[in-house]
Amino acid sequence: MTTTLYDLSVGSYTQVLKGTVSFLEKGLEYCEKNSIDLVDIVDYALHEDMQSFYFQVMSINHHSAKAIEGLHAGEFAPPLYAFNHKAEKGDYEMLLATTKASIDVMSAQDPKTINAAAGKTIVFKLGANEMPFTAENFVLSFSLPNFYFHATTAYDILRMKGVKLGKMDFLGKLRVGI
Repeated sequence: MTTTLYDLSVGSYTQVLKGTVSFLEKGLEYCEKNSIDLVDIVDYALHEDMQSFYFQVMSINHHSAKAIEGLHAGEFAPPLYAFNHKAEKGDYEMLLATTKASIDVMSAQDPKTINAAAGKTIVFKLGANEMPFTAENFVLSFSLPNFYFHATTAYDILRMKGVKLGKMDFLGKLRVGI
């Protein structure tokens, strides 16, 4: 069986989004149990030149739910929070709720509709600059690498803060079978 655009996008996003919800829930439980201020987690960055946990989790959602919107619309742009560092940030619970909502976006997708975008142009717009991709190349060379990067960084921040997580917490439920 040939892997479809739906499998590559919605399937991959859903798997890691579910893993992300799992590790966010474990992080919440750990912080509450150990009296760790969740604001400190939300604001934490691994290095001074990196973005915060808030940015990482929001970017997981942007590079999944908003990427799917981009497949439907034919264009994708960075989120406004990427440019407005003084914008009001949500709290940990909002990040968890947003990630659960992204899973709902994935659940609502119709495979035929997503697969119909194959071969179509998706334009990444960054100000006056535009980068045209095919839908497949947008997902495989831009969206998924960014999605995995931000999911890994959010996971790493929680690990750095002491949350007991393993690789399966990140991976979520594997899509096994032949």
